[in-house]
Amino acid sequence: MRNLDEEIRQGNKEIIAEDKSSVFNVEQLNLWYGKDQALSDISLKFAENDVTALIGPSGCGKSTFIKTLNRMVEMIPGVNITGKINYRERNIFDPKFHVEELRTKVGMVFQKPNPFPKSIYENVVYGPKIHGIRDKKILEEIAEKSLLGAALWDEVKDRLHENAYSLSGGQQQRLCIARTLAVEPDVILMDEPTSALDPKSTLKIEELVQELKNNYSIIIVTHNMQQAARISNKTVFLLNGVVIEYADTETIFSNPSDMRTEDYITGRFG
Repeated sequence: MRNLDEEIRQGNKEIIAEDKSSVFNVEQLNLWYGKDQALSDISLKFAENDVTALIGPSGCGKSTFIKTLNRMVEMIPGVNITGKINYRERNIFDPKFHVEELRTKVGMVFQKPNPFPKSIYENVVYGPKIHGIRDKKILEEIAEKSLLGAALWDEVKDRLHENAYSLSGGQQQRLCIARTLAVEPDVILMDEPTSALDPKSTLKIEELVQELKNNYSIIIVTHNMQQAARISNKTVFLLNGVVIEYADTETIFSNPSDMRTEDYITGRFG
């Protein structure tokens, strides 16, 4: 009888994104924190304008993986990475591909809202200012467009110069999404963006994701199986740092090919 690690590795298959351009092509990615391996031989392709959900039990490598896609994981001491991640056919680990450029193209929204201690307006235009935009009219246009894109404009248009901390938790999270949109990314990474929010705010974020996928590719980590089923086109199931299954979300939830996937989504473990 195979041991669990061998069974897990059997589930790790490369999935090719059909009929769409790939924004990310991950090839044999391995990652260690010191001597502890967190990701094992991951090969995946992510198609543009898809919403891809990453699911799996706590500690399975979901957040590690998503933070690898824009190289934020390397900020943790002791991290060692092998393999390749191509973004639009460019290796993100190539020294010529500057981290700042990558993170402009691949934005991140975190688990807890993290607005800057500035006004609502200054939060949104922070990135464009860093990139050298100083024209007040252009910045105002960016702020309005970004807040509209984050479904927040109507709620804050008359209070743009108030402190961002005056907003509710759900509004702060949408502000963080607006701040991400302001630099015109290609991909938006979301690491459990609704886990700290109430049901009403969660619904607004989910509705926003459905709108954003028309213009952006979105990869979202979630512990909420119902949320993954509602908002994603594709779903990746991770277990112990290995991809067990990657397929259309409907297939994952109605007819998974691996018993461990079914056991997880039906609540037998995790």
